[in-house]
Amino acid sequence: MYLHAGQDFLINTGDIIGVFDLDTATDAGQKPKITDEFLRRAEQEGAVVDISGNMPKSFVVTDFPETTVYITQISTSTLRARAAKFDIGG
Repeated sequence: MYLHAGQDFLINTGDIIGVFDLDTATDAGQKPKITDEFLRRAEQEGAVVDISGNMPKSFVVTDFPETTVYITQISTSTLRARAAKFDIGG
């Protein structure tokens, strides 16, 4: 199945490692420092695809064909609802 991640962009749900809110994942504290470093490294390695248009709200990490970070303007709750809509098990 595929998840519409914004800007007419689809991501294979089988490739998704996680979906993260940009505000809470990069806010003050220890774990956000790790997240900031992860995002900085991904950017340096050319593994970031910005499909947000203008106001990024979340990012999706995938593992195909290698680790890729998709920055999107869609909130994590909307992405979750879209994924749940097609969840056969739930």
